[in-house]
Amino acid sequence: MVISTIILSNSEQRILKMYLEEHKEFRLLAESFDSDKIYDAVNELSKALLFVDMDYMEQDYHFISFLRNKYQDLRIIAFTQSPSTGEMIKAMRAGASGLLSVPFIKDEVMSLLDRVSDDLLNNHKEKSKCRIITIFSNKGGIGKTSIASNLALELAKISKEDVALVDLNFQLGDVTTFWDLKPSFDLTYMVNNPDKINKEFLLNTLEKYKNTSLHILADPPFFKGADNISSKQIESLISSLKGAFSYVVIDTSAGFDNKTMVAIKNSDIILLVTVANLPALRNTQRCIELFNSEVSDRDAIQVVVNRYMENDEIGLEDIEKLLAQSVFEKIPNNYFTMMSAINKGVPVSEINNESNVAKAYRSLALKTADFVYRKK
Repeated sequence: MVISTIILSNSEQRILKMYLEEHKEFRLLAESFDSDKIYDAVNELSKALLFVDMDYMEQDYHFISFLRNKYQDLRIIAFTQSPSTGEMIKAMRAGASGLLSVPFIKDEVMSLLDRVSDDLLNNHKEKSKCRIITIFSNKGGIGKTSIASNLALELAKISKEDVALVDLNFQLGDVTTFWDLKPSFDLTYMVNNPDKINKEFLLNTLEKYKNTSLHILADPPFFKGADNISSKQIESLISSLKGAFSYVVIDTSAGFDNKTMVAIKNSDIILLVTVANLPALRNTQRCIELFNSEVSDRDAIQVVVNRYMENDEIGLEDIEKLLAQSVFEKIPNNYFTMMSAINKGVPVSEINNESNVAKAYRSLALKTADFVYRKK
């Protein structure tokens, strides 16, 4: 089956037609400069793709929104000569599959066509079930967000698959600060617009870190907005993320609120972060006891010791004896490398890829990936 395609523009788009012809799964049905005729044409088609020249349409995204709501099997790609972040946001919120710049860049066009054809023709490559990884500590300031952020990036590098990093710390979320990002979409928008949240939307709108497959979902920008988010909405969001990503890494708050517990209960692995001092280890011990009563698979609860030093007064054997379980991974104490990464808003691997802490994050990612695959 081929997908009938229409181009709405007041000028001929020869390059675009050439790319459509090359793709094979699309057949150009018509070019038109009359938007009224588009309704009649789309109404006769079962599955269709519409290219819309937004310069001609004077950036009228209501037109896209109307068509997408009316026709379930219609996909729309907008294009303009002067795309901006604001225009991209408007296009995505209206329901467009993407916004292209003119002159067209072949790789961008073909990538979007691939995604649309997979979506409409159900040609999705079979992929492993999504794994949910939650990072937790009920004590603040011990590096939980650093571990979540660097782990998520290493998983994206290793797997070459789409990874989501979710900031569920509604009071003191730092994930975007760690990456020096200002995302256009945050968690508040996602939970308040569940009807728009699908794989295509998530992959197109979540902020990506540079040229990696790591996508970042920021915490709500205002405390008040966060208070209105329910645990049921978080559970629904996690379900949507599972349909779009191979890994979802969740950075939680330090408390035991209902939203955090939803993440815990939906996790394939829970990484409890601690440090080698008695108060932190006692807190971790209590967390293990609590989570053992909340999750069905006790093996899912694993301990990560951060800022570990071989000559610490409390050694690895002492930690494992106290917690009555082995340590999953230890992240060495490397203050200067870590602080340099945090202050520059980059991952540790960009500061020094061969540092002991960068190697430890890679090891943690490999162990985590292996652990969750073996569980499936």
